[in-house]
Amino acid sequence: MKEIQLDFKIKIYESLDELPLSSQNLILKAREGAQSAYAPYSGYRVGAAVLLANGEVVTGNNQENAAYPSGLCAERTAMFYASSRFPGVAFDAIAISTVSNSSQSGDFAKPCGSCRQVMAEYEDLHGIPIEIILDGSSAITVVNGIDTLLPFRFKKEDLGK
Repeated sequence: MKEIQLDFKIKIYESLDELPLSSQNLILKAREGAQSAYAPYSGYRVGAAVLLANGEVVTGNNQENAAYPSGLCAERTAMFYASSRFPGVAFDAIAISTVSNSSQSGDFAKPCGSCRQVMAEYEDLHGIPIEIILDGSSAITVVNGIDTLLPFRFKKEDLGK
């Protein structure tokens, strides 16, 4: 038997003003995006803001649809829009924020598996980790790179290409 131990670090900030100004602004953009999400079925509104290497910020929010799963998560909405608007520009960071009628204290945004895999694709494409900022009601969690959230992800070399 072989045993492998995975180690990673996360940063937890108790308030918005503990973060660098650029991260604070990114979270505020994500929160703003969450307010205008289209979530008539779940009531769970999510906003995402992507900071690009060129300094541009692109936002997105979740878009639900009665024909589930035809909607799209905020993270992928923002990342796909950023990539189509600024092709070839790396992502420095993404902030994700939620608004829910049933949020409990301590909850924080958690990207789904599909969104995590898309983040991994963009990290691989540009060769740099993306800082992922998960906004919560009582704390803000920050990780550097998708491997912390998705250690066994698909990679291009897994496909033999």
